[in-house]
Amino acid sequence: MSARALWIVGLVLAGLIAAIVVIRFAFARLLRTGGAPADAIEKTATSKDGTVIAYEQTGSGPVIILVSGALVDRDGTRPLAKQLASSFTVVNYDRRGRGRSANNLPYSVEREIEDLEALVSAYGGPVLLFGSSSGSVLALDATSRLGARVRKLFMYEPPFIVDASRPPIPEALLNEVTAAVSTNDMNGAVTLFFGKAMGIPPVGVTLMRFLMPAWADMKALAHTAPYDLMILAGTQSGKPLPADRWAPGTSPTMVAVGSKSEPFFHVGAKALAGMLPGVQYRSLEGLDHSAVLMGPGAIADAMRQFFAAGQYTGAGGCGDGL
Repeated sequence: MSARALWIVGLVLAGLIAAIVVIRFAFARLLRTGGAPADAIEKTATSKDGTVIAYEQTGSGPVIILVSGALVDRDGTRPLAKQLASSFTVVNYDRRGRGRSANNLPYSVEREIEDLEALVSAYGGPVLLFGSSSGSVLALDATSRLGARVRKLFMYEPPFIVDASRPPIPEALLNEVTAAVSTNDMNGAVTLFFGKAMGIPPVGVTLMRFLMPAWADMKALAHTAPYDLMILAGTQSGKPLPADRWAPGTSPTMVAVGSKSEPFFHVGAKALAGMLPGVQYRSLEGLDHSAVLMGPGAIADAMRQFFAAGQYTGAGGCGDGL
């Protein structure tokens, strides 16, 4: 096949990939509530450095805190929060620098852990945690630090890269995204994130920029993209996960991956389960990385099963399961 033919095939494939991404995000946009649920209680907690963290509380039962992934605020976890509110007191918060939360600088991963600690302290007792993508790694960091104050943790698709099943993330990406943000090139920062971190071809990213309604939302949050890259530092190099980052006695943890997701997600999740006692791996049939928005009911069911296994008492409620 000639070079020109290969170029055309590549262009067509990139277009198809972009179309799939656009459709997914378009439907994800439709799933959004457009605002807090009618019964939501707006609250704030103050972190150790004085940063005010905004959140909404819905439902009743054991307290669960939802930690979102990159380039989204609490709006991105509202579909899941709605699914969980019948069983839990759901704390859906804006990570620092997003939504209604403040963004005191300089940033550090430690400050984000302290944000979660402030939310846990607001409820006065052990809580459950959920984290998606890079947010699941932040939740794992917090769980390791907070010990028994986190009863259980459910991680969905931490983007670990621990072998050759996916190219590693370039070490220079953090500096590149940070430089784009520093010059107020938010389009450039989002483009770098999707291109080099998520591996979407340039043509696909261009189509996303001009056709995807959620692009404007992500552009508004682009200044937080370096935060997630800092959280993921050391876990996307194609090498084994850092053995000393998380405490061996970390609370019981489920690391779940959609059966339709790329192999590297499964490899990384299994690596974590093999490294830390008390960590279980599970493949969720029919789901992929978009499931927090596109398939929240299935994730909520898996969470209920895991959290109900064994007796626990959580702030805001107690019981032998759900």
